[in-house]
Amino acid sequence: MDMGDEVKVFGSWGSPFSRRVELALLLKGVPYEYIEEDIFVFENKSPLLLQYNPVHKKVPVLLHNGKPIAESLVILEYIEETWKANPILPEDPYDKAMARFWAKFLDDKCLPAIRKAAFSPENEREEAAEEVRDCLKTLESALNGKRFFGGDAIGMVDIAANFVGFWLRIIQEVTGEELLSVEKLPELFKWTEEFVSCSVVKKCLPPKDKVLDVVKARVAPK
Repeated sequence: MDMGDEVKVFGSWGSPFSRRVELALLLKGVPYEYIEEDIFVFENKSPLLLQYNPVHKKVPVLLHNGKPIAESLVILEYIEETWKANPILPEDPYDKAMARFWAKFLDDKCLPAIRKAAFSPENEREEAAEEVRDCLKTLESALNGKRFFGGDAIGMVDIAANFVGFWLRIIQEVTGEELLSVEKLPELFKWTEEFVSCSVVKKCLPPKDKVLDVVKARVAPK
């Protein structure tokens, strides 16, 4: 890394998207300055955030030598191309394409289903929960017996799946809806245990009790 590099992350303490960016930087050993945007609870967006992400007006934003990059998966790609140490994408073109596919699957399919299962009216929640279980079953197939989606080391898909490893358990605890269990999804459940146990991942997880309080406030239990 060029010693002249200036790296800043605009994030929010409870956002899995912000935490993705921080995890990628930590895995690569890139020093950065973290700037908290108070939007996880109060939606207070600073003038700087609006300046650097005028299109989506949300976190995370990576600021590298004054140049802003928005959207967590786009930022992960930028980090991978800018800092070559400890790659988070495989070298093989096919494997790389598959990693991108699963990262997109997580955001396009899994995350909306989980949000729906957590925050829908109670009479719609069971149908949404079934959709989550289907998504997670599909996701589990990508592990294919590996320790991580990236193989022996955490890769882009693991980083993108951080909300499955941590936030989903909290949502499950609050709603009482069984979405991920060791009986039905043993490989994926084992992955969540491995993922949250990693020392570098622990540095990028918010305090569970704080997230629990926020989720409780937003979710009416069954």
